[in-house]
Amino acid sequence: MAYFVYILQSASDGSYYVGHTSNIEDRLNRHNQGRSLYTRGKAPWKLIHREEFASRSEASKRERQIKAQKDRQYIIQLVRASR
Repeated sequence: MAYFVYILQSASDGSYYVGHTSNIEDRLNRHNQGRSLYTRGKAPWKLIHREEFASRSEASKRERQIKAQKDRQYIIQLVRASR
């Protein structure tokens, strides 16, 4: 089973959310339906970046690497580089 690290951008305020999942479409729907506490008030969300990994542990590690940057510019550069 593949796992993904994903970055969402809020259409309402431009903020970003980084997470990991095995089903991106379902997870995006959950964010947009308000079923995720942190992202509830900032919907709608748009998927702007994803990376695929062979295991959940690899995806989780990459998610922590991205979040550790604590830098909006890092996310912007990551998204640009992947296009």
